Amino acid sequence: MNFLITGGTGFVGKNLCRALHEKGHHTYVLTRTPEKYENTINTTFIDYHFPADELPSIFGVINLAGESLFGYWTKKKKAAILNSRLEATNGVLELIQKLDDKPNVFISGSAVGYYGSSNEFIFTEETSTPGNDFLANVVVDWERAASKAEELGIRTVFARFGIVLGSEGALPLMSLPVKMFVGGKIGDGQQYMSWVHITDAVQLIEYCLFDDHISGPVNITAPNPKRNKEFMKTLATVLNRPDWLPVPTPLLRTVTGDMGQLITEGQFVLPKKAMDHDFHFTYPELEDALKNIK
Repeated sequence: MNFLITGGTGFVGKNLCRALHEKGHHTYVLTRTPEKYENTINTTFIDYHFPADELPSIFGVINLAGESLFGYWTKKKKAAILNSRLEATNGVLELIQKLDDKPNVFISGSAVGYYGSSNEFIFTEETSTPGNDFLANVVVDWERAASKAEELGIRTVFARFGIVLGSEGALPLMSLPVKMFVGGKIGDGQQYMSWVHITDAVQLIEYCLFDDHISGPVNITAPNPKRNKEFMKTLATVLNRPDWLPVPTPLLRTVTGDMGQLITEGQFVLPKKAMDHDFHFTYPELEDALKNIK
C-alpha cells in the first residue's frame, strides 16, 4: 500500500515510515524541500505542488508536520507554532482534494494540550471541552482545519500525542540534567505527565490506519500517567543517578517563557479509545519504557 506523510523526517514520522516499510508499504513524504533528501526503494520525497495525477492510489494520509514546541515562546515563535500546523494541514488537504481516488483515512497530528492543564481531572477522548490556554487554542484550530477531510468523505482521526519517549524528542533534554547529577522534580512535581513510548505511538497510529471503526480524537498516550516527581525519580533510578535538585518554577519560566507551561503544568490523560479497542501496549509502565530507551 501507499501512504502520504507530512512530517515524515521528524522523530515520530521517521519511526512511522520505518515501521510501514518493514511491512512492505511505500511512503510518499511531503516536504517543502524534497531536494534535500534522496529517494529510496521505500520512500519518495515530494513537495506540496506535486501533480496529484502522478501519485498512485494512496491508502492513508498521516499529517505530522509542525514547528517544534521547544524554544522560548516569543510572539514570533507562537505564530510559527500555529501557522506551520495550519499551512501543512491545508496544503496536504488541497492535494487530497485533487486526487480522483480519495484515501481511506486521514490521521492528523494533535496534542493532549487540547485538554488544558489540571491535576484534578481525568481526561479521555470523551472530554469535549478544550482548555483555554495558548496550546489548547492551537490544537482546536489545528483539528478544525483537519476536520475538512471529513467533508470529503474520509475517515478522520485526530492523534492527540502526549510526551513521546525515545532517543529523540523531549526525553534527551529531560535526561541531560539527571545524567549530570543535577536533576530532580520540576516545581512541586505534582503535575501529571502523560507519556508514551515511541514504539507504542507508532503502533497505535498503525492501528488507527487499518481499523475502520476508529475516528475522531485518539489519545496517543500510555495508560499510566505519572506525576512529574514520580517520572523524574524513575528516570533517575533507571540512569543510576540521584534526583535531589528540584528546578524552581520561576527559574524555568525565566529560561523558557510561556513554554514553561509544558513542563510546570500537565494533565492526566487516558487512552480510552485504545483501551476500549483492546490495543496492546508494549510499554504500559514507565520504568520498562525508560529501560528500553536508555
